[in-house]
Amino acid sequence: MSAEQNDSYEDEAMLSDQIADLVEYLVVNLVDDPDSVSLEVIDADRSSTIEVSVASDDVAKVIGRRGRTIKAIRTLARALAARLDTSVEVEVLG
Repeated sequence: MSAEQNDSYEDEAMLSDQIADLVEYLVVNLVDDPDSVSLEVIDADRSSTIEVSVASDDVAKVIGRRGRTIKAIRTLARALAARLDTSVEVEVLG
């Protein structure tokens, strides 16, 4: 990997970390057990996937009725990603 590619990869990782921080903030404030919240960021070329793990009792709170809450979280994450010129997907794991 060239130095330029390495710098680009590090920039992508920093951008996805900013988005993950937003997602974590939102999820931690929704759930009853904030200590059980963990995020895994999977970086790919020009996009990232954020996997959110929560306690099984909190999955419904994160998803919301008819998926409205997770849709709102995804919308906010994608809006921030668009401002940072990248893309992101948010997945919830129980």
